Amino acid sequence: MPPAPEQAVSAVGEDRSDTDDALLVVRAAEGDEEAFAVLVRLHAPTLVRMATRMLGNEPEAEDAVQDALISAWRKLPQFQMQSTFRTWVYRIVTNRCLNVLRSRRPVDHLDAADHLAAPEHTVSPARIAESHAAVDELQTALTTLSAEQRACWVLRELDGQSYEFIAQAVGISQEAVRARVFRARRSLTQQLGAWR
Repeated sequence: MPPAPEQAVSAVGEDRSDTDDALLVVRAAEGDEEAFAVLVRLHAPTLVRMATRMLGNEPEAEDAVQDALISAWRKLPQFQMQSTFRTWVYRIVTNRCLNVLRSRRPVDHLDAADHLAAPEHTVSPARIAESHAAVDELQTALTTLSAEQRACWVLRELDGQSYEFIAQAVGISQEAVRARVFRARRSLTQQLGAWR
């Protein structure tokens, strides 16, 4: 008999593998809500960070991730394990974020990326102002990218994902990912020339 979800997590700790996720996925697909809750606890923080970077707004990102996880729970019995759970759920969250980005008005206020600035108590006020201005410029420039370019750029540059992972998560070829990241970099470089 497989270990309880809590045992699976504690047995693997920080070094948990896709195999451990697979065990939890099988149990969750059979209706084990606690196994799915463990998967959510393991993956939600990373998913929220990624969604916040894509959407630029943490509350909106949390909503998108919650919607995506509800969708994942409903679709779990159809999950064929052709990819890892992590890749599959990243794709669901990425698609949800893309839908949110596509439904936005062209100009949007973004409140995120404050975490990119250094802690305020260790930096001079001038440096803080400069950092905030740079983050604001980047956020504004990101809104000019297509939703697909933005998703690929965020996953590559901010989340450090591989081209292969991004291709699976977004549902396009690696070549298309490379092209979108290249076009996004070129556009951002043109817009942020002085800042870079």
